[in-house]
Amino acid sequence: FALGNAMTVTGAAEWVASSLLSFGPLTPWVALALVYILTAAFTEMITNNAAAVLMFPIALAISEQLGVSVLPFAIAVMFAASASFITPLGYQTNLMVYGPGRYRFTDYVRIGTPLSLLVGVVAVGLIPLVWGF
Repeated sequence: FALGNAMTVTGAAEWVASSLLSFGPLTPWVALALVYILTAAFTEMITNNAAAVLMFPIALAISEQLGVSVLPFAIAVMFAASASFITPLGYQTNLMVYGPGRYRFTDYVRIGTPLSLLVGVVAVGLIPLVWGF
């Protein structure tokens, strides 16, 4: 939580949000997809809790800069942080079954990549319909 607070206090979240939005005019849908993708990428490298704490201030800053509701962005962060399928590192249960199940790292990549893509497309497609911008 200290990392998320530091991102907000230091202005790093605003800077990252501005950097993402500087690529051109982004619609809320594209911004939501970017937030989801970044969160999912962080979740595969660090724990899901750390990824959520890291990305929430960025998602908040993006929604504020776009002038839309933060709720779909917060939900996208929650979904993306919880949908860690590509590596055994992102979620505790993946790591718990890694050794006893005699899985290889490539097993997670091979099965987890299409599953993560499917969950991401469905989540980004449905989140704004349930929690509007």
